[in-house]
Amino acid sequence: MTAEMLAELRPELVGYCYRMLGSAFEADDAAQETIIRAWRREASFEGRSSYRTWVYRIATNVCLDLIRDRGRRAVPMDLGPASVVDTFSPAEPAEQLWLTPLPTDPGDVVADRETIRLAFVAALQHLPARQRAVLILRDVLAWQAAEVASLLEASTGAVNAMLLRARATLAAHEGASGPQLSDDEQALVTRYAEAFERYDVDTLVTLLHEDAVQSMPPIAAWIRGAAEIGRFCIGPGAKCRDSRLIPITGNGMPGHAHYRRDGDRWTAWSIQLIDVRGDRIAGLHNFLDTRLFEVFGLPAVYSGPARSSEGHD
Repeated sequence: MTAEMLAELRPELVGYCYRMLGSAFEADDAAQETIIRAWRREASFEGRSSYRTWVYRIATNVCLDLIRDRGRRAVPMDLGPASVVDTFSPAEPAEQLWLTPLPTDPGDVVADRETIRLAFVAALQHLPARQRAVLILRDVLAWQAAEVASLLEASTGAVNAMLLRARATLAAHEGASGPQLSDDEQALVTRYAEAFERYDVDTLVTLLHEDAVQSMPPIAAWIRGAAEIGRFCIGPGAKCRDSRLIPITGNGMPGHAHYRRDGDRWTAWSIQLIDVRGDRIAGLHNFLDTRLFEVFGLPAVYSGPARSSEGHD
């Protein structure tokens, strides 16, 4: 074993830990803890399994300990019904742990993209921790049942039973997800950004499905319906007028880093992921944790041109 071998495993360990934990911050820490433990325990590796399986056993135990200590992460839609603008409250529930987004390379393979999508990771959080590990290892990473059984120190029959239960639970919670964005769908995301920077709310509404949702964790309230989202934009959300949006990709989804006007500059406000369904937008998921800008490799202050000034009326 070498430090180089552990370093090569780190990116996939982050992806595994993220699916287990639902937090970009925790995933990075868990992957780092896994590498430290593996390095310190090098002498205990006896070669009875592959080196990769041995490292994943360590990662799984790190994640299981974290889940046991703090429970599952959630999205606002897990906590209650949609709000209407007239009763919207920016309250942030105490002690609530939220799902957070993870940067992804636009060139990621489709299989990885589909199993890192926000809806999929949110659905995983409904699974008991060991079922979660089994489903990720079997259905995402394509491990054999015997390999997973060895990792979890369980029988193959027990692993297969956990997988069946996990799949059934996941099917009840996971929203539909589509393949890689087509050119038309990418153009839709661009039109959304241009309209938002102009703060053309009428156009924004036409780009949304009638049952589109908007969430803003750590605010617990969320909104359903294109018309209601439009009302929010001209009501509680009006302070977002004259914002700047920088294209990003997170969880295999298109999105934006949202910088809000603050005097003579634009400062970090939210990381937004967009759920596209066919010819309209089905979800606007805005994460108001500005620490995520560093995770996405973005500055806290934006000073570039407006997108809508580049060749648009």
